[in-house]
Amino acid sequence: MGDGTNIKIDESLIDSLKESESIVFFTGAGISSESGIPTFRGREGLWNKFKPEELANFDAFMRNPELVWEWYNYRRKIVHDAQPNPAHLTIAEMQNHFKDVTVVTQNVDNLHRRAGSKKIFELHGNIERNFCINCKKFHNEELDFSVGVPKCECGGLIRPDVVWFGEYLPEDQFLGGEKAAINSDIFFVVGTSAVVYPAAGLVYTAKASGATIIEINIEETEISSSVNYSYFGKAGEILPRIFEDYKLRTDF
Repeated sequence: MGDGTNIKIDESLIDSLKESESIVFFTGAGISSESGIPTFRGREGLWNKFKPEELANFDAFMRNPELVWEWYNYRRKIVHDAQPNPAHLTIAEMQNHFKDVTVVTQNVDNLHRRAGSKKIFELHGNIERNFCINCKKFHNEELDFSVGVPKCECGGLIRPDVVWFGEYLPEDQFLGGEKAAINSDIFFVVGTSAVVYPAAGLVYTAKASGATIIEINIEETEISSSVNYSYFGKAGEILPRIFEDYKLRTDF
């Protein structure tokens, strides 16, 4: 793994940023891990005896909603206790310096919004939201588990608003992310190996539309040979470095 504090940022990248109006950040689990949120398949104590696909699917929820909710409440506590890191905060700050900054995230932890980002497309949902499986009404209030799995006024079970195995990505979120990729001047790929489709296809959509692709990850990935710039290290170190170099060379 590289040391982001010692990485030299290409001057040509800063030149590209200076000429750009539309910036997209396509983010994955790596940016959240720097805030202490374990990856989906991380070793999580008593939960490591379960495979994620055994809990994160609709059939599992219908068979044993109490168990699935217990897992998600465990994960929610981790998310609630986590804080946005310098990468999240830098992305949010860049909104003040560019005409259009969009976040397209595969994460469900809501850290981008908590950091201050405004334009966000959540491809896999948001663990802090819930909805009824029958009437689809959203329930964003604090849920009461004292009498079992919460139910909607219509009688339907309430579930987390996350995309489970076997489910489609929310169409409005994916299409919004796709449009942002097409219109982007700079497309950052941050903390994701970009191998899970259809989300990963956004990288190539942006590239085909003429965007400059910048990869920030702890190690080389399958897309490294296809991007314009790759920086290996922590996003919370590299993104602030890029932004600081940009500000040093730009008159405000």
